[in-house]
Order: sequence, then structure tokens, then C-alpha cells
Amino acid sequence: MPFYENVFIARQDISPAQAETLADTFTGIVKERGGDVTKREYWGLRSLTYRIKKNRKGHYILLNIDAPPAAVHEMERNMRLNEDVLRFLTVRVDELEAGPSMMMQRREERGDRDRDRGPRRREFEGGEGDRGPRDSDRGPREVERASGGEV
Repeated sequence: MPFYENVFIARQDISPAQAETLADTFTGIVKERGGDVTKREYWGLRSLTYRIKKNRKGHYILLNIDAPPAAVHEMERNMRLNEDVLRFLTVRVDELEAGPSMMMQRREERGDRDRDRGPRRREFEGGEGDRGPRDSDRGPREVERASGGEV
């Protein structure tokens, strides 16, 4: 059977327990049709990039699915009909991740480049003793303005 990853966003008005109940419902639909949900992660209530149906936040849930295409189509049909689901995306993948997804891993474990931002930032802003551009870097009008002369 093919593998799928599904992420859906539920409305902000429902509780996390209700979002988990939605995930249970969709898991049941997949299992009824001969599939299996190998992993389920609740990513939490997160801000949306833009408003969707007057919601600024949403409950994000990931499902890793090992199921026939008909089961996935039925699950997606039910997601379209459910008014608590704002958006969903299902992607077919070659293999499913065994461990936690990138959203669940801590920043240090992911190896983000954010840790290296500090030195690059200091280098960009200039080192100690740097007092801005020198007169040789400025045009003739900027030198006169800096020295108090008129242009």
C-alpha cells in the first residue's frame, strides 16, 4: 500500500481534545477501509499566516497513513464536509518517518542555522571601534553635510 502524510488545520474555537477527536474520526475512516495510521502528532494551536474563514489560529495535526487510495479519498471527502476543518493537505511519500517530525523536534536537534546567526550578525553590523562609513566612502555632498558646510 502507498504511504501518505496528511496535515489538517482545525478551527481555533474547538478545544485540543475536540481536535484529537477529529483525528480519531479520520483515523477510524482510514482503518474501516483497510488502511492504518502509523503516527499521529498534535502540533498545537498555531498562528496562521493569513486569515482563513475568519480564524487567525488553528490546531495543526499530522497523520502518517499507510492505506489504499480509496481510503485516503474517503478521509479527504469527510474533511471537506466537516466544518471544523479549515484546510488539509495530503501528500504521497516514498516512506514514512519513524521518529518525531521536524515540528516536534527541538531547535538544537534539528541543527538550525539560527544558532550561527549571532557571529554573522556581528560581522554584518561591524566590529568594535567601527564608527560608520569613512569620508572616502561618502560622496562629495555627504562629506560637506557631515562637516557642516553648505551644498
